[in-house]
Amino acid sequence: MTNESTGTNQSDTVELSDEQWRERLTKPQYNVLRRQATERPFSGEYVHMKEDGTYRCAGCGAELFNSETKFDSGSGWPSFYEPAVAQAVELRPDNSHGMVRTEVVCRSCGGHLGHVFDDGPQPTGQRYCINSLALDFDKK
Repeated sequence: MTNESTGTNQSDTVELSDEQWRERLTKPQYNVLRRQATERPFSGEYVHMKEDGTYRCAGCGAELFNSETKFDSGSGWPSFYEPAVAQAVELRPDNSHGMVRTEVVCRSCGGHLGHVFDDGPQPTGQRYCINSLALDFDKK
């Protein structure tokens, strides 16, 4: 599948210099995607979004999540119980800030998306807690 924002296939790796990322992203997006920042809870554009569509990486346009798997976790961030395509995200150990968590990154560009927790709904029991700033939304 061709990625409209980069002209690459979803499976392609997007590698840009730090300067190129700064030019491509807004400062808040850059801080989340490239510096692993987290937006304040309940401040994100997509936390209460209920429309049908596809959530893509704001950095490279890779398809990450579908609205069908989105749920209201009450956490203050958009939450999904599984990625649209399992290979679209990479999970990494994150022991920062004195916590043991699992970071979720875009497999195509390495952008920080958020974290995944084991307290989500069935059928997966997962809660992918994702920063709105790391996402773009394509309405169906």
